[in-house]
Amino acid sequence: MKAPLDLDQLQTFISIADTGSFTRAAEEVHRTQSAVSMQMRRLEERIGKPLFEKDGRTNKLTEEGEKLLAYARRLIFLNRETLAAFDDRRLEGTIRIGTPDDYADRFLPEIMARFARSNPRVELTVICEPTPGLVEHIKRGNLDIALVTHNDARGQSEVVRREPLLWVSSVNHATHEQEVLPMAFGRPNCIWRRAACDVLDGMNRDYRILFTSFSATVIAAAVLSGLAISVLPECALRPGMRVLSEADGFGTLPDCRIGIMRGQTDQPEIVDALARHIAESLDNISVPTNEEAGSFDFASLPFTRMKRTRPNQVLPGW
Repeated sequence: MKAPLDLDQLQTFISIADTGSFTRAAEEVHRTQSAVSMQMRRLEERIGKPLFEKDGRTNKLTEEGEKLLAYARRLIFLNRETLAAFDDRRLEGTIRIGTPDDYADRFLPEIMARFARSNPRVELTVICEPTPGLVEHIKRGNLDIALVTHNDARGQSEVVRREPLLWVSSVNHATHEQEVLPMAFGRPNCIWRRAACDVLDGMNRDYRILFTSFSATVIAAAVLSGLAISVLPECALRPGMRVLSEADGFGTLPDCRIGIMRGQTDQPEIVDALARHIAESLDNISVPTNEEAGSFDFASLPFTRMKRTRPNQVLPGW
């Protein structure tokens, strides 16, 4: 029977993958660079595959390294969760978290499940509002932490995930072929709306905004019923939607950046713990693709890495 993997080596491996540098990783794990290099040699010997390759001045993961990274994050998280379950000094209290409902549907089940397992004595209070409202709540002290759409103009947030912003239509309707495009967007201060309008204006494409709502459910309903086209981040795609591309006459949109904002709190330990769970959860959640035929459960894919959605991809129907 092979010996188990060394968790210290895996933690160092994750630090190198995240920083792209043996030197910076050594600082994070409080070891010398030579000790870090030795750890990685032993880990490669244990796995039997090369895990790194040089990419200029940075260390890039090989294909086998990418494969190991997903498992390493799971093992480190499970180790932390196991220790927390037997810690008599476990965190207690209440924490207030906010998120747009686009992200709540996709991300909250995984975040809440992970956090509750590690911190069963912490009560979560959750509100769902668009990002501008969440930023105001943070500023006024009404929230301890928020998962937001990052916008440099709105203040600092720690970006924890990037996703393509995509044009979407209904698979059952040819809405995107109309001469004047009917659109469904968030409120006028929504950065996705502004980005989409800028692209359409730059292409001299005729459009009219038929639906405006801060609710992701309303926007999705307008798209799925064939009444309008919209733009959504990859995480918000739903079965029955079609991803439109340049071949359909739609220009490229900027990426969606998802970030964490922290408020002033007297419980920094709980906020730090939840922020760590959010980052780890978002790093491991994937988006279903049409390889997963038929209906599917979003929460059933907690530990798979992100799969890019292809142009013209049709997501399975309900």
